[in-house]
Amino acid sequence: MELELEKLNLPSDNERPFVIAGPCSAETEEQVMTTARQLAAKGCHNFRAGVWKPRTKPGGFEGNGEKALPWMQQVKQETGMLVSTEVATPEHVELALKYGIDILWVGARTSANPFAMQALADSLRGVDIPVFVKNPVNPDLELWVGALERINQAGVKRLGAIHRGFSSYDKKIYRNLPMWQIPIELKRRYPQLPIISDPSHIGGRRELIAPLCQQAMDLGFEGLIVESHCSPDEAWSDAKQQVTPDVLDYILSLLVIRDHSVTTEGIQTLRKQIDELDNELMNLLAKRMRVCREIGQYKKEHNMTVLQTNRYNEILEKRGAQGSLCGLSPETVAHIFEEIHEESVRQQLEIINK
Repeated sequence: MELELEKLNLPSDNERPFVIAGPCSAETEEQVMTTARQLAAKGCHNFRAGVWKPRTKPGGFEGNGEKALPWMQQVKQETGMLVSTEVATPEHVELALKYGIDILWVGARTSANPFAMQALADSLRGVDIPVFVKNPVNPDLELWVGALERINQAGVKRLGAIHRGFSSYDKKIYRNLPMWQIPIELKRRYPQLPIISDPSHIGGRRELIAPLCQQAMDLGFEGLIVESHCSPDEAWSDAKQQVTPDVLDYILSLLVIRDHSVTTEGIQTLRKQIDELDNELMNLLAKRMRVCREIGQYKKEHNMTVLQTNRYNEILEKRGAQGSLCGLSPETVAHIFEEIHEESVRQQLEIINK
């Protein structure tokens, strides 16, 4: 179904992307106000802070709840910035609206739950407020679309999406794998839907924020939501992925903003997709080789030969036929798998001869 959308009409600097910035959690009134004043001094128009912070495991700081909402009011009154926070239940929505929160967003754990999303949608019916929906924790585009549709069907037309990456058992460079092809496909389906990037949660480390911000700009994202704290090393939650307002200002000053008015597809966007797919291929190859080494250990323990000709022929025949169905040359596919098999044999021989 089509989304019925209106412009967000949120303040931004013409020379910079739309940015929402502030600490992961609203810890204390002093911390909130100090960070807000520093961000406002750097030209930030939209402040964020987590009021309700359910953590993956119990025992961590889970937010101050309603106690923190007057601090957000004070930020708005003193600095003129719009204020935003995450909501996960109808009660959160009710309190956020009561205290004049300007922008709401829905977190990744909530967007993965259709029951929770419907409850939120029902609580937002008839409310004219910008709402952003983060991608679900798992890489499921249809689940993300469904969450957006539920909010939109409740009458919320100032709607946006937040790309915060996807959870993975294998932790590599990123805290959450970007899997850029998913928000790219979302944008292809809904060209008018604003998508902003969350480099803090994708990277999980502050040194990754700058390159991730630039990558989002290169892909044509409309903006960023970045965690910024006056004393990030002392933060009560997600300390490693927060930056000071000074550092954030420096990161934003270096961004190269691409021209959105060009109608032809840019080759740079396609190359970014290729890079992301190549990264996925490398991760898959690494996983495949781990399994091959386990097979090598099994062969060693059972005194088996490394080369199993029947199995090798089966792989080449199956993948060649699969390649034809995918529009690929069977000869090319066979060559690729010959190289993969050669590396698998090499690794198994190392294991057997140890």
